[in-house]
Amino acid sequence: MDISKAKWITMPGLPSVYFANREKLNGSVYFRKEFEITKEVLKAEMSICALGLGVCTLNGKRVGGDILSTPFTHYDKRLIYQTYDITELISEKNAIGLFVGNGFYCDNMSCWEDVSSPWKDNPKVAAVINITLESGETESIPTDKSWKCTTGASVYNHMRQGEIFDARMIPVGFDMFGFDDSGWNVVKHTYEPGGILEPMEMPPIKIIRELEPVRKIGDIYDFGENISGWAKIRVSGEKGQEISVSYDETLDNNGNLYGNVNRFIALEKLPKLGNRDVFICSGMEKEEWHPEFCYHGFRYIKVENAPEDFKIIAQVVHTDLKKIGNFRCNDEMLNKIHDASVRSTLTNYHGIPTDCPHREQNGWTGDAQLSSNQALMNFDMADAYKKWMRDVRDTQRPNGQVSAIAPNAGWGYNVFSGPAWDCVLFVIPWNVYVYTGRTDLLAEGWEAMVRHIDYMERMSENYIVDYGLGDWCPPDITKMCPVKITSTAYFYYCSILMSKIARVLGFESARWDELAQRVREAWRNAFWQNKEFERYQTYNACAIYFGLLNEDEIPIAVEKLMNLVVENDYHIDCGVLGAKCIFSALSDNGYIDIVYKMVTNPTAPSYAYWILNGCTTLCENWVPTDSRNHHMFSEVDNWFYRYVGGIRINDDNVTIQPCMLEAVSEVDVSFKEIRVSRKNNRVFVTLDRVARVIIGKTNDYFQPGSYEFEM
Repeated sequence: MDISKAKWITMPGLPSVYFANREKLNGSVYFRKEFEITKEVLKAEMSICALGLGVCTLNGKRVGGDILSTPFTHYDKRLIYQTYDITELISEKNAIGLFVGNGFYCDNMSCWEDVSSPWKDNPKVAAVINITLESGETESIPTDKSWKCTTGASVYNHMRQGEIFDARMIPVGFDMFGFDDSGWNVVKHTYEPGGILEPMEMPPIKIIRELEPVRKIGDIYDFGENISGWAKIRVSGEKGQEISVSYDETLDNNGNLYGNVNRFIALEKLPKLGNRDVFICSGMEKEEWHPEFCYHGFRYIKVENAPEDFKIIAQVVHTDLKKIGNFRCNDEMLNKIHDASVRSTLTNYHGIPTDCPHREQNGWTGDAQLSSNQALMNFDMADAYKKWMRDVRDTQRPNGQVSAIAPNAGWGYNVFSGPAWDCVLFVIPWNVYVYTGRTDLLAEGWEAMVRHIDYMERMSENYIVDYGLGDWCPPDITKMCPVKITSTAYFYYCSILMSKIARVLGFESARWDELAQRVREAWRNAFWQNKEFERYQTYNACAIYFGLLNEDEIPIAVEKLMNLVVENDYHIDCGVLGAKCIFSALSDNGYIDIVYKMVTNPTAPSYAYWILNGCTTLCENWVPTDSRNHHMFSEVDNWFYRYVGGIRINDDNVTIQPCMLEAVSEVDVSFKEIRVSRKNNRVFVTLDRVARVIIGKTNDYFQPGSYEFEM
């Protein structure tokens, strides 16, 4: 039986979610069902879609190794279900248990219009167990009115705020055969969410590793690095004892939790928690608990009202992305920046690429496209990106416009969307193709790309585009490069990508070639050699990076850009868009040493400044007063791979071309089975494909194998 044939069930009598001024179920629901199998089982599978998030157990054992299921989507357009092999868990007498919370499906926060999302409803679930017997017969156990339910021990749960769990309400043994559920409710059939059910094709979210505290300061535990996840506690407390667990990225000058994220969430009129969990003891000895329906971004945890018998560890939680790249060198500052980039990428992937794990947990399109090169160098991202690109397309309006966050409940259009963010429609599918050879993301997204490039053209005036957030988060917002410069540059870039994608898919490309030429001419006529704009690092960097200049003009812009960095005492003076361009613009033109000094500058603004001030992830702003875990400035990590290490994944080939840096004498970098190891002027290269090698006097193509060169 297909899961689409199963009934959606919920608990009867729950308050309506559609009236903002009325109480709704902020908690959770338990569901259970008993069944018997009297014949030998060959195979048993269970498919589940729990909204918003669900935990499944069978005969007292957890089903699957994933957590925070179901993935966040536009639930009224697409739903993702998981299928688990439960053959080893099946016995003659069985009980299935489901524990379901709100997730983003039933959100009460107004900041991003989640409170009025079109899909919003109380927790519900559709599931089916399909059993193949040794005899060849099949049996199916779907969700229907034979199931029973009751309210859950997670009495309050909210993805961005936290969870209150009352262990006194745990129906111990509810997932075991013979449990007395006479006091439980019979479920009711409820509305379908509206979306089409699709199988899970991306890596799941898992508990990846555990951290012990590195130190304890009063009632605050320091776990040594900024992560996403939660606290797992082991306690022996009095019945009804409430243990408060608060999370934060940093401490204030007095050694208390900084509270920056809490203040943001407190914009809500009725915040329940604000990055805090509460565990209410049942009175049983040796209780163990962690949240199931939220996650946090943090380094520090403050515990209040803990019993004497108390143990805490931090569990790192994110999508289980496979690591395929690595970078190491003899400069520890570069290593720490690389580690911060990797950590920022991982701790910001929970089914979608979020901006930060502690505050918004939103899938900002600009952040994701800006960091996609380094993400693809570090991780096998293709399946994860494929799911999320569907989320992005689900935001697309009939006129071609897309939202700046995906998924979204209706927020993120107009003021926030713009070419540098919307280009994610083109950039990520193209980058996946370049790094992996896969064309499926290009093919799936083609029609949406056509609609959106037409939208950008209509939004332009004589091919100049002047809308969007622009060079977000520069060191000085009053000196931000004008939006029209970067937005028009991205309009040109998208036109170029349309032409390339068309050729890959076998479509006519002339239309996009002509559009790109018109946009390029418009940009040059409006901005090139305009004294008003020459003072912006971002202006010069994007002119070089996006190919908006003629060959003889490039040295002019490069020299100007180099001088701007040097005159600024080797500091970057860019927001996220300039930071995407400046590394390649200078390094491709002989100034990698300038980039190195800029990256390792010990004073703000710089990457080294973040590290020297205790950051273990990349920050949202150059002076880390707000979020300390954003990945949007992570192009620096692509620079490590591409220039310091020398593995350059290009549109049409792979080139091995490491750059010599006086301060970096040893580098070891790998991508899949390609490896480049440099010691002083000796370079050892291992290739898994044909690649061009440009090292010293060598400039030629080499077959797969191992080689040694001299710089």
